[in-house]
Amino acid sequence: MLITYLIFGVFGLVVAASALGMLLSRNAVYSALFLVLNFATVAVLYLILGAPFIALVQITVYAGSIMVLFLFVIMLLGAEKMPPGEPLRGHRWLAIVFGLVFLAELVLFLIYRGGMQAVVNAPSLEFGSPAAVGMMLFQKYTLPFEVTGFILVVATVGAILFTRGEGFKSRKRTLGITSGDKAE
Repeated sequence: MLITYLIFGVFGLVVAASALGMLLSRNAVYSALFLVLNFATVAVLYLILGAPFIALVQITVYAGSIMVLFLFVIMLLGAEKMPPGEPLRGHRWLAIVFGLVFLAELVLFLIYRGGMQAVVNAPSLEFGSPAAVGMMLFQKYTLPFEVTGFILVVATVGAILFTRGEGFKSRKRTLGITSGDKAE
C-alpha cells in the first residue's frame, strides 16, 4: 500500500513539474512537449486510480489527437518566428491578480473544509467502463458535452480564418471580387 502512495506521489510531482515546464517554457514546441508529458502522466494516474478506459481516452484524445492539432497550429502560425518580448503587457499583471485570487480561494477552502475527512467509497465494478462513461456523458452531462463541441468548432473555424490572412485577400482579387460585391 505504501508503494502505491509513493508511486502516486512521484507521478503527481511529474504532473506538476511538467505543467510548470509547459507554462514557463519560452519555446512553443517545448511547451507542447511538456504538455504531452503531462497528459501521459495524468493517464498513468488514472490507471493507478482504477479507471483504464479514461486513461486510454486521455492518451488517444489528448496526447494523440489534440497535441497533433496543437503542434500543427504552432508550426502553421510560425510562433517560433515571433519577435522576442512581451506583446501583451497588461496580461502579466492580470494573471498575477487571478493567481492571487485563486490562492486566496485555496487558503479559504483549506481553512473551512480542511478539517473534514473525505468519505472514500469503493467504486463499483462498472466504474470507468465505456458503457458507464457513455451513459453519464449523454444523460447527465449532455449540455456541457454539446457546449464543449460548439467551442471546439468555433475555435477551429477561428484558427482557419486567422491563418488564411493575406492569401485569402489575394484570391479575392484574382477572382475579381471587390468589397462592393455581395459574394464573400
